[in-house]
Amino acid sequence: MERKQFELGDVVQMKKPHPCGKNEMEVIRMGMDIRIKCVGCKHSVLIPRAKFEKNLKKVLRAAADRKEAGGEAASS
Repeated sequence: MERKQFELGDVVQMKKPHPCGKNEMEVIRMGMDIRIKCVGCKHSVLIPRAKFEKNLKKVLRAAADRKEAGGEAASS
């Protein structure tokens, strides 16, 4: 099975929503554990990498895409 690709700063969708109702989380720390922050209420959670990869549904917005979009707006 192929491992899911994610990077620091990506906004991801998890299998279960956060109790506040939002299903979007931003990856703010990577290592053996992953720290994710809820986009809705800004609450952060530290979870083991294996559990994060198991519960990750998909990457909604990649950090690289946001940087490129921001860079084009700044240069125009």
